[in-house]
Amino acid sequence: MSLRIVFAGTPEFSVPCLEACRASGAEVVAVYTQPDRPAGRGRKLTPSPVKLAALTANIPVEQPETLKSTEARDTLAAYRPDLMVVVAYGLILSRKVLAIPRLGCWNVHASLLPRWRGAAPIQRAILAGDTETGVDLMHMEAGLDTGPVLLERRTPISRDDTGGSLHDRLSLLGADVLTEGLRRTLAGESLHATPQSDDGVMYAHKLEKAEARLDFTRPAISLERQVRAFDPWPVAEGDIAGENLRIWAARAVEQNHQSTPGSVVAAQRDGIDIACGEGVLRVTALQRAGGKRISAADYLNARPELRVAR
Repeated sequence: MSLRIVFAGTPEFSVPCLEACRASGAEVVAVYTQPDRPAGRGRKLTPSPVKLAALTANIPVEQPETLKSTEARDTLAAYRPDLMVVVAYGLILSRKVLAIPRLGCWNVHASLLPRWRGAAPIQRAILAGDTETGVDLMHMEAGLDTGPVLLERRTPISRDDTGGSLHDRLSLLGADVLTEGLRRTLAGESLHATPQSDDGVMYAHKLEKAEARLDFTRPAISLERQVRAFDPWPVAEGDIAGENLRIWAARAVEQNHQSTPGSVVAAQRDGIDIACGEGVLRVTALQRAGGKRISAADYLNARPELRVAR
């Protein structure tokens, strides 16, 4: 069978899924993405990664601020889509929009639904200490990530995973699960839609920069997860010996102590140990104001007075 696809996505996460649509044998008739936004120091209007990929592939690009108007829906309908594939697009689709494609709308979502519906599922999974996550191919409904699941891919979350590493892995898994869904649909198969459970629903609220502040009265393992989840954005921040620093990498160490939370209990080349409410947080990579990311050893070269033997 033939398949006319409208693809809707915006960030880098979405690009592998766009490429999967193009490689499937279906026809990508249009790409929808967010309007160009100011970025960088010069605040210059910058196209999204998905727009750049679409232009490179000579695919028509639409960038409406909203899909609520009759004119916007008429434009979408004029492409005569059989299917709309939505991956981190950034706009909520109304029932009227969802009804336009003949086969409805699919969404590639970076969690194992119903856990972590919403905007920041990757980071929320790390923050919560989840040991597994994945991507779901979902048939969209009007609710927020409430639709039935068509296909799923799973992956473990290790203690070395950051928001960035998990983002990249799930982006590729998303393309993989979408490829299977398109292959089977193009072969004439109807995918089985499994309704989401009413149990275990969790919402992954949008990240706020204020969340990146480390509170050393909390357990060290919670702060480790915070550091990992907020790499590469917004990057954890904390005070070390009176200096506010961005904390890029750290590991929780089980250690009993009587030190005040936030104080330096040890500092050597392999890390700076900060007392926490439970255990200590060993900071291994950090960044001074106006500087670049450096190792704990390099930081201690600049502040030798902090060296404390374990």
